[in-house]
Amino acid sequence: MFENLTFKLEGIFNKLKKAPSLNEAQVETGLKEIRQALLAADVALPVVKKFIEDIKPKAIGQEIIRSTSPGQMLVKIVYDQLVELLGGKVDTINLKAVPPASILLVGLQGSGKTTTAVKLAKNIEKNFNKKILLVSLDIYRPAAQEQLKILCEKNKLNALPIVKDQVPVDIVKRANNAAQLSGSDIIIFDTAGRTQIDLSMMTEIKSIKEETKPVETILVADSLTGQIAVKIASEFDKSVQLTSIILTRMDGDGRGGAALSMKQTTGRPIKFIGVGEKIDDFETFYPDRLANRILGMGDVVSLVEKASQDLDEEKIKKAEENLKKGKFTFEDYLMQIRQMKKMGGMEGVLSLLPGVSKAKEQMKNANVDEKLLSQNEAIILSMTKKERENPEIISGSRRKRISLGSGTDVQNLNRLLKQFKMMSKMMKKMSQGKIPKGQIPDELLNNLK
Repeated sequence: MFENLTFKLEGIFNKLKKAPSLNEAQVETGLKEIRQALLAADVALPVVKKFIEDIKPKAIGQEIIRSTSPGQMLVKIVYDQLVELLGGKVDTINLKAVPPASILLVGLQGSGKTTTAVKLAKNIEKNFNKKILLVSLDIYRPAAQEQLKILCEKNKLNALPIVKDQVPVDIVKRANNAAQLSGSDIIIFDTAGRTQIDLSMMTEIKSIKEETKPVETILVADSLTGQIAVKIASEFDKSVQLTSIILTRMDGDGRGGAALSMKQTTGRPIKFIGVGEKIDDFETFYPDRLANRILGMGDVVSLVEKASQDLDEEKIKKAEENLKKGKFTFEDYLMQIRQMKKMGGMEGVLSLLPGVSKAKEQMKNANVDEKLLSQNEAIILSMTKKERENPEIISGSRRKRISLGSGTDVQNLNRLLKQFKMMSKMMKKMSQGKIPKGQIPDELLNNLK
């Protein structure tokens, strides 16, 4: 996410941080380079212009010129302005209404509305403990209603039964009755998309909105379309008065133009972002955390939150105790592999760590193969409980059995066993804070080759 912009900004700030002092000419040059980096990231020109105008008086002022750490001071100024540009504060979803509260999802075809509807429902169910009914109003796209039904069944969510040949307004009326009878707290309406904005589309959405009276009218927009997404948001807002925005495919957005332009251009907050294809690849939008990531400072808070998902207190406590003792078993390693895979593998973890560009460069130079995470998981799963707790007992016959069971060969197992000792030492160093920020220990890189 935002790799290109982060890489350029890190380079700009690294040069400024090295200078013992800064004069106005150096700051002006730095701001010019920041402006170019933002434009290259597909951020709207008016947004970039205002961003630099807001920063310049603070950056050129005497406070930064006389600072003992002018480079760091400039980073802080840019960070504060980035947070403001992204919305300033966290905007939570509005669920304050007499049940059933309606949420209306709008957007163009292909923006990911249907998948987002299911992700949003799962997120609300998990975090707010609400009973949700999902409703497809897309009577135009072939099998659109069936797609929502299948996704709901797969994720144990309630979908309104399909009745053929009903128009959207009639489906809304049926959904309201069904929600009241079933005691649903929230109805999420997935509207039909079009390949482009047209009068008939907007007319239909307006009539649906009048019937649903939603507490939230949310635009689902594809972040990869950049300024097109921003233009679409403005058009929808003019016609149906949006309350908020969800940006999809943020995990593939190396530029960041849509996210950085959206709030400033439309005045509507981004409330969620889609960061992958899985149901849980859906996050609350935190302006301060994203600003940290854009500037290469990492997002340790999100990393901790992701790492702690689906882990009970007992397992966490046991892992911490083992780590403090310098003890690291294959059970611990298996747990870490599974958590790392949930978080998007090594690359997903690194994207949330400070100094991300440096860390990724290390991985690239070391020729790390992420597939080895799955291979190592298969090897560990082929071990008995005793073998996982005490690898020293793994003899020749055991090695042959484990290799056959995991679909690998003895050479792969031997490499894992040999490097496991280095992994244990590395974990002890990490617990003692002996590993610098943004640097991947050689032991870990060796373990992934």
